[in-house]
Amino acid sequence: MKKVILFISLLGVLLVASGCLNEMVGQKITVQKRTGEENIFGDFKEVTQRKQVKIAIDIVKNANWESEKVEMAGYADYQFQFPSKNNNSSEDKIASYLLWISPNGDNLELVTDSGKYVKLAEQDSSDLFEILTGEELIK
Repeated sequence: MKKVILFISLLGVLLVASGCLNEMVGQKITVQKRTGEENIFGDFKEVTQRKQVKIAIDIVKNANWESEKVEMAGYADYQFQFPSKNNNSSEDKIASYLLWISPNGDNLELVTDSGKYVKLAEQDSSDLFEILTGEELIK
């Protein structure tokens, strides 16, 4: 009887742990960096640490986006995506962003695939850049 209770308890713990792990699946940011002088991007980094992903998503979602078409002077420095899992467990990109470092190096400017634009505040720019690249935003 003790073995049955132990087995059921272990099974319950495994099911709960499995559910928590499934919740974390898909929480990542894929970052690509422009290579050369062309508008071609190569894989750069994947951010998978849950806390960093949450901070980055919060910065981007809480930004004061403008619905105006902007023409940037050059090609984007980086692009990144927030993918998520859909019902059949395949990944879908839910949003794609192009990222420019402003000429003075203090701010990041983002454009969405739907044409929205934002220039992030210095602190948000610094935090987001460090999460996406692992480097400090050079001023």
